[in-house]
Amino acid sequence: MSPSSSPLFWRDQRMPHVELRKISDARQVCYAPHSHVHWSLGAVTAGRSTFRYRDTTYQISAGDLVMMNPHWVHACNPIENQPWAYLMLYVDTAWLSSLRYQLGLLDAPDWQDIATAVLTQPELYAAYCDMASCLLDERQAIDDKQAVLTDYLSSFMQALAHAPPAALPEASSTLEQVAVYLRNNCTADISLESLCQQSGYSAGHLIRAFKQHYGLTPHAYLINQRIQMGQEALKQGQPIVEAALNAGFNDQPHFQRTFKRLVAATPNQYRYPLLNQ
Repeated sequence: MSPSSSPLFWRDQRMPHVELRKISDARQVCYAPHSHVHWSLGAVTAGRSTFRYRDTTYQISAGDLVMMNPHWVHACNPIENQPWAYLMLYVDTAWLSSLRYQLGLLDAPDWQDIATAVLTQPELYAAYCDMASCLLDERQAIDDKQAVLTDYLSSFMQALAHAPPAALPEASSTLEQVAVYLRNNCTADISLESLCQQSGYSAGHLIRAFKQHYGLTPHAYLINQRIQMGQEALKQGQPIVEAALNAGFNDQPHFQRTFKRLVAATPNQYRYPLLNQ
């Protein structure tokens, strides 16, 4: 993988509520459908791409901003080897909910999904690129980075203030119990048979119903949870082999292959962000 196609991650333990990813040549960067616990805001900085967001597919291009709610399944992938590049900001939902509440945009500091998926607004796009440059600049003081981030997201949230709220349809109590069980026991070996016994559903019905609501099969949902756990461990500096075993993978190679498929980066690339290079 060439330097331009290798992902670059920025994060700083003094700003634990945010992480930034940059890639200059994403022709070889392919994601399997996945979701995050945080809210994501990306900018296409060059070229075109396909953005799949739950049940809708968008064609996005340079100058577009894209948003992903926590737990909403998505994937961005290249179009027929055409060049494209992007920046992606990952924001902690509790921190962002508090900011939206302080701005008077929420009645309570609790997360509320955002309906907008793609936005073409030149001023917000240009300001996003400036904000990202500030975060990536090693010469900038951390207080300045925090101020620039907060100012930008405040302006962005206010720009979206008139958009209607969005929410996923509520899952049945049975499906929710299965999802909670998978989240709470994601490091364990969980068979489809055991989930069927727990839910009372047949295998085929459980897989179809679960995927229809959560966007992933129960097994894919479990693997997604394991990778999120592995990401958190790598952020804390855990060795890759420890992160793999603690996240429920039998060996490091399996973890590495799965990590790259869902994160579009190797564990080593993710583990060593810009600040430590």
